[in-house]
Amino acid sequence: MDITHDRERIRELLTEARTVAVVGDSPNPARDAHRIAEYLIGAGYEVIPVNPQYSEVHGLRCFPTLQSIGRAVDIVDIFRRPENTPEVVEDAIAANAKCVWFQLDTANEAAAKRADEAGLATVRNACTMVAHRTLRIPRR
Repeated sequence: MDITHDRERIRELLTEARTVAVVGDSPNPARDAHRIAEYLIGAGYEVIPVNPQYSEVHGLRCFPTLQSIGRAVDIVDIFRRPENTPEVVEDAIAANAKCVWFQLDTANEAAAKRADEAGLATVRNACTMVAHRTLRIPRR
């Protein structure tokens, strides 16, 4: 279900969520994924880096796929090019994620529609950090 324009649903999602898998996370502090994951860690979320190129990011174990985490996560925060998001969505569905959040310029309409049809909440072309700040979600 697309909740992109539903501020109250996004507020509820960010308030209730405990775990955020950051797909495309990077140890490079110049990358948006790194910076936003650091913000989410500071906001009290359990951030789980997902990137097959690394074994550790932010001093945390980095997983190659969402399914390899071995448990469901609340939000899958995607930092991948739109053409790569369909495989991330399929991985999120298989891993029983609750929400797929497409960061700015990452949304792939077919992938987002697939997530909607599978019953995942979706947010398209929005930044988790900006939404968290704008909606004034309290730190955990």
